[in-house]
Amino acid sequence: MTLKIAMIGVGLIGGSLALCFKGKPGLTVMGYAHLKELKEKYIASGVVDDATLSLEEAVQDADFIFLCVPVGLLESYFEKLSRLPLKKGCIITDVGSTKASIAACAEHVRLTDAYFIGGHPMAGSERAGVDAASAVLFENAYYVLTPSTHVPEEAYSRLSELLAYTRAQIVRVEPLLHDDIVGAISHLPHVIAVALVNQVREYNESNPLYKMLAAGGFRDITRIASSDAIVWRDILLSNREVLLGLLKDWNRQMLSFTDMLEQKNGEGIEEAFRQAREFRSVLPERRKGMISPLFDLYTDVQDAPGMIGKIATELGTNDINLSNLEIIENRVDVPGIMRLSFRQEEDMERAKTLLDALGYQVWV
Repeated sequence: MTLKIAMIGVGLIGGSLALCFKGKPGLTVMGYAHLKELKEKYIASGVVDDATLSLEEAVQDADFIFLCVPVGLLESYFEKLSRLPLKKGCIITDVGSTKASIAACAEHVRLTDAYFIGGHPMAGSERAGVDAASAVLFENAYYVLTPSTHVPEEAYSRLSELLAYTRAQIVRVEPLLHDDIVGAISHLPHVIAVALVNQVREYNESNPLYKMLAAGGFRDITRIASSDAIVWRDILLSNREVLLGLLKDWNRQMLSFTDMLEQKNGEGIEEAFRQAREFRSVLPERRKGMISPLFDLYTDVQDAPGMIGKIATELGTNDINLSNLEIIENRVDVPGIMRLSFRQEEDMERAKTLLDALGYQVWV
C-alpha cells in the first residue's frame, strides 16, 4: 500500500521534508503550489513526485498533510482543509514555530475523521525557498510534536514513524509549554538582536564610525537581526502574550545591570558573567537548534595575489561546501585573518583536515 503525503508549501522546510520522504518505499509526495511558476519549479527541482495548483487535488486521499506555510496563514489553510473531503484517519500537521494558536484553532474547527498534531522541526537555514531544501536539514535536530488529548496514540505513532525518515529526535511537548520555551530561546533573542542593531543604527546617523567599527563580533552576535521581516512579524504576533512576559523579565535583567553599574558593584557584575558562563557551558553543542548555527574556521592569509582564490579552489575541488568567507583584517605586509563559514559541521571538519594537510595554520 502506498501512502500519500501532501506538502502544502514547498519551500525550505516543506521541500526538505519532501526530500526526506520522496523515493522511500511505499511513499509518494504531492506538492501544492498557489502559483503556476512555483508548481513547475517544484517538479523541476525533483523534491516532489508531482505538484498541483488545486488544494483539493493535493489533499485528496492523502494519509498525511503537512502545512508548511507561514504562521500567519496557518489558520486560514486549516479552515480550508476543514471544508474539504479528507481521507478517514488522515493526519494534519504543521511546521510553525508557535503552537498554542493553531492548537486552539484545531479545537474550534473539530475535524471529522482526521487528526491534527502540531509540529515544529527546530532546524533552519539562513537561505530560503525550495532551492535551499536539503534531505539532511533535520538530522541531529529536535522535532517537537504537540498532540492534543483528543489525538489517539495510534495516530501519534504513525506520524512519529513517518518523521523517523528525517533523522530528527522527536520530542512530545504541550503546546503552551512549547511556546514559552521557544519564546525564550528564539523569539526573544530575535527581538533583542533587532533592537540592538536599530540602537546602533540610530547612533550611526550622527557618527558613521559606528557602522565602520561594527564589523566582526557585533555583526556575528546580531546575525539573526537579518531574518525575514514578514515571517517574524507573524511569529511575534502569534506568540504575543508569551513575548510580553519575556520582555518584562528582560527589562528586569537590564535594570539589574543598570543598578550594578550605578552602584559600582563589581562583584555583582562578575557573578552575573560567571553564572551565565557556567550555564552556557552545559548547553548542547552538537545539536541543531532554533537559531541555525554556522561552523567557522579561521586561518592566517598573506596579502598576496590569489591567496583567497587558492583556498576557495582547494575546498571546491574537494567537494567541500563553503557557505561564506570573510577577511577580518588585511593590511599591506600584515597577515589577514580569513574566516571560513560552513553550514554543516562535517564540511568544517573536512576543511580543517584538508587545510592542515596543505600547511595552513587553522583554528576553530
